[in-house]
Amino acid sequence: MSRTININNRRASFEYFFLETYTAGVVLTGTEIKSIREGKVNLTDAYCIFQDGELLVHHLHISPYEKGTYANHNPTRDRKLLLKKRELKKLQLKLKDQGLTVVPTRIFINEKGLAKVDVALAKGKKLYDKRETIKDRDLKRGNDE
Repeated sequence: MSRTININNRRASFEYFFLETYTAGVVLTGTEIKSIREGKVNLTDAYCIFQDGELLVHHLHISPYEKGTYANHNPTRDRKLLLKKRELKKLQLKLKDQGLTVVPTRIFINEKGLAKVDVALAKGKKLYDKRETIKDRDLKRGNDE
C-alpha cells in the first residue's frame, strides 16, 4: 500500500484535554474498510459509550463505498471497539468521574492493513481554555512566518 491513511479529529483536540490515549481495533463489515482506505471517514461528531460492557463508537461516519452494491454498509452505524478487558475496566471506572468522556481522536491503517482507532479519555475545556488554545496557535503561527 503506497498511501497511508491517517485521519485526525482536529475538533476533539480543540474541545477536550486528553488525559490518556488507547489504540483500539474496530469491528467493520463489508465495504467499510474500502471506504476507509479511500479516506472517506468523518470523525468530527463521533463519541464513545459503554453498552453491555462493550465500548461502541457512535456517529463515526464512513461513507458508502462507491462501487458497492446492495450490500453496502450503513454510514453511521455503531461500531464496536476492541480493547483488552483491563483497559475497558479502567476506562469504565474513570468515566464515573464528573466531566470525563471517551472520544475517538484518529483512525488509521496499521502495517498489517487493519483499521485502528485511537481513543482518548478526555475532559472538556472551558471557554477560557479554548481562547488560550487559539492564542497559542496564533502565536505559534506568527513565529513560523
